[in-house]
Amino acid sequence: MKPALFGKTLNELTELAVALGLPKFTGKQLADWLYKKEIDSIESMSNLSKKARALLAENYCFGLHAPAKVQESVDGTRKYLFKTATENFIETAMIPFKERRTVCVSSQVGCKMGCLFCMTGKQGFQGQLSAGDIVNQIRSIAEYNEVTNIVYMGMGEPFDNLDEVLKSIEILTAEWGYAMSPRRITVSSIGITPGLIRFLNESEAHLAISLHTPFHEERQQLMPVQIAYPLEEVIDEIRRWDFSGQRRVSFEYIVFHGLNDTVRHVKELCRLLNGIRCRINLIRFHPVPGTPLQGTDEETLQWFKDELNKRGLLTTIRASRGQDIYAACGLLSTKALSGKKG
Repeated sequence: MKPALFGKTLNELTELAVALGLPKFTGKQLADWLYKKEIDSIESMSNLSKKARALLAENYCFGLHAPAKVQESVDGTRKYLFKTATENFIETAMIPFKERRTVCVSSQVGCKMGCLFCMTGKQGFQGQLSAGDIVNQIRSIAEYNEVTNIVYMGMGEPFDNLDEVLKSIEILTAEWGYAMSPRRITVSSIGITPGLIRFLNESEAHLAISLHTPFHEERQQLMPVQIAYPLEEVIDEIRRWDFSGQRRVSFEYIVFHGLNDTVRHVKELCRLLNGIRCRINLIRFHPVPGTPLQGTDEETLQWFKDELNKRGLLTTIRASRGQDIYAACGLLSTKALSGKKG
């Protein structure tokens, strides 16, 4: 396959234009066509000469890919399934809430991290997504012009594909790109410390850390990454940064019955996060095949939230969306993969 123009930065577009013998300013023209105008072919770049368009088409494809499947929930959530070049699948969710339209994008095909509660992890790692693959998940959905927020909380671990994730954020936020505010973008990670440091230095997007329990042994059972990058080290790095302004850090906490929903966990969370200006997002767990974990009951969930708030940790419960369409990440693509193998 020819390499894609879509997903390249302004510098990359300028370099390829010059390499093809085109004027340097062609790079800016290409960025304008790719990210400012709603076209889907090189031939549509009308301010480029026919010779330039033919040369580009000979060496490159445009690079947009429509979703292979879409499902809509009764609550308005839409789950898009995209087929990759390797005949695998990735998922993208569009979540409407009042005036917001939030798109949840994937950063990898499958995942290496092996978290006990995650269906994507059960697929194993199948490949990295390019910056173009990531941004395509936004550009190629029906709600493209309505998108207000983007979260990197889909399939994969963003800090395990950080070069392409940072490049995609550059395309989304640069003036020559989509010119979105980085404050409308949140990247979620399980806590890979070297990636965390790079992300905080090289991006202005919000950070979310998958925490799920404040205790080392429990977190190691849930998330093998705890062995290589202990939570205490991740928190120490976060403490080095100033989150008192507009940039935010939040902590994702799936609440499991009898595992991480006790007074002991409330107290340790307060100790661990003391002094960090943050939010805790409590998440209901909906069972996935092959795991013994169960979600906590609603009464305990509300109690847990109230106890954290009473102790000064801003805590909310994330609304469950799209449960009727396999909106939990990894379920729909696993179903598609099973169908392909069958």
